[in-house]
Amino acid sequence: MFSRSKSTNSDVTPAGDTSGEVTEQPTSGKGRATPKRKEAQAANKRPLVPDDRKAARQAAREKDRKARDLAMTAMQNPTDTKMAKYLPPRDQGQVKAYAREHVDARWNLGEFFLPVAIVMLLGSFLASQMAELTIVLFIGMYGFLFLTIIDAVVMWRGLKKRLLAKFGEVPGGTMMYAVSRSYQIRRSRLPRPVHKKHGNFPS
Repeated sequence: MFSRSKSTNSDVTPAGDTSGEVTEQPTSGKGRATPKRKEAQAANKRPLVPDDRKAARQAAREKDRKARDLAMTAMQNPTDTKMAKYLPPRDQGQVKAYAREHVDARWNLGEFFLPVAIVMLLGSFLASQMAELTIVLFIGMYGFLFLTIIDAVVMWRGLKKRLLAKFGEVPGGTMMYAVSRSYQIRRSRLPRPVHKKHGNFPS
């Protein structure tokens, strides 16, 4: 009644008979032999530096040169809106542009400090045999420096009020940005002043 199915002889392979076995190499999903670990690690290794270091340095220098050229062109043409993105980071933004126009519009004592200091130093050198005159020249130079500081404070207070009224805030670093520009000779300022003459304050 209860019978047990027997496996046919064709389904049983003798343990010692390996003549009918076909040895297959394990394959990956792409139909090729799976690479050994050493081979895979060797394939994944990449050099830390380019093979041609000279060419890499030359390419890097060329890239930096182009970036400098674009930045200089942007600073020479501050009104070109298409070039504004190439300005150095410290010069970018509407607040910085407004601050530049405000500083450039007024007469700043700071822009005369360098020429005055050079004249006084030369005068003190020529009058080195006259101690009294040398002292007077040095006192005059430091007195003029004190006046430029007062003028810079006045300039910043007026600029700060304008910035708050127009933008609602004054980003950090704006004060030093404006003051340092006020001490530069007008013709040497970068980005270039938008207007050639003083008196054109931004709206």
